[in-house]
Amino acid sequence: MYNPISCEFFDQLDIAIKRKIPSTIIYFNNEDISTIKGLVNKLTVVKGKEYLVLNNKQEIRLDLIISFNGKIYIEI
Repeated sequence: MYNPISCEFFDQLDIAIKRKIPSTIIYFNNEDISTIKGLVNKLTVVKGKEYLVLNNKQEIRLDLIISFNGKIYIEI
């Protein structure tokens, strides 16, 4: 099930895209927790689920992001 993200989180993603801010993202990757660094190029929707797309073309589902640039969005 997909859980929509908060407006605050969306705003942070939008700022990172517009200002080309290098970002650190901690997220659930299957059963593991992964960390990646890169530029967020855009946001996209696939089958009703929102994703961010990094400059290396990697897509991360927004509701699986634990932390974005040090701000925690999911308590683990």
